Amino acid sequence: MRIDKYLWSTRYFKTRNMGTEACKKGHIKINNQVVKPAREVYPMDEIVVRKNQINYQLTVLAIPKSRVGAKLVDLYRKDTTPKEAFEHNELLQYSKDYYRKKGMGRPTKKDRREIDDYLDTPTDPTKEE
Repeated sequence: MRIDKYLWSTRYFKTRNMGTEACKKGHIKINNQVVKPAREVYPMDEIVVRKNQINYQLTVLAIPKSRVGAKLVDLYRKDTTPKEAFEHNELLQYSKDYYRKKGMGRPTKKDRREIDDYLDTPTDPTKEE
């Protein structure tokens, strides 16, 4: 079975096209080699999938006939992703919570003061120190 079809059938990607694009971008590795979407997958292959800033590591146990239900996915792969990868992603989420989302409007007074302190420029150009 092709790698893009395997990742789709084991529910790593919502569509097969998304799996194909991930392969083309170099986010999929089999046995530490970047692969093309048409690469065949065999049992006991080690696959690394880079998705949402996490490197998922999995071992192929069997090849499904077609897309399988979420409860049956564990019959076809063994997930060996270390917990540190998920913890690192949580830390990134916490660090992003402080900042406003892009396009949320003009800076607040506090943001403006912090920018001025950082740039070391006076807030009111009419005042002289």
